[in-house]
Amino acid sequence: MTVTIYHNPKCSKSRQTLALLEERGVKLKVIKYLHTPPDFDTLDDTLIKLNLEPRQIMRRKETLYTELKLNNETLDRAALIQAMVDNPLLIERPIVVANDQARLGRPPESVLEILG
Repeated sequence: MTVTIYHNPKCSKSRQTLALLEERGVKLKVIKYLHTPPDFDTLDDTLIKLNLEPRQIMRRKETLYTELKLNNETLDRAALIQAMVDNPLLIERPIVVANDQARLGRPPESVLEILG
């Protein structure tokens, strides 16, 4: 089984989650999502696997969130997903996908639930 981690090396939680998985010998596909952002369908599918709505994985404290007026409650799911695809800095990290499930690595140990 290959586990995918959407990783930002500058983020301490992302580094901790990556280290936790590596310590367990998990075969990893590391995606540095700021350089290789997920496309719309991948992000939509990941949200379904997370059982979360787009705003729940958006970094709402980022200046960009306000600049793009993403706090507008009339924006639909598709618009919010597209905003994250276009601006991956808005995606909370890390996200780990395994066994047709996903978890946000906050705290890092939460990703262990989906390793089976």
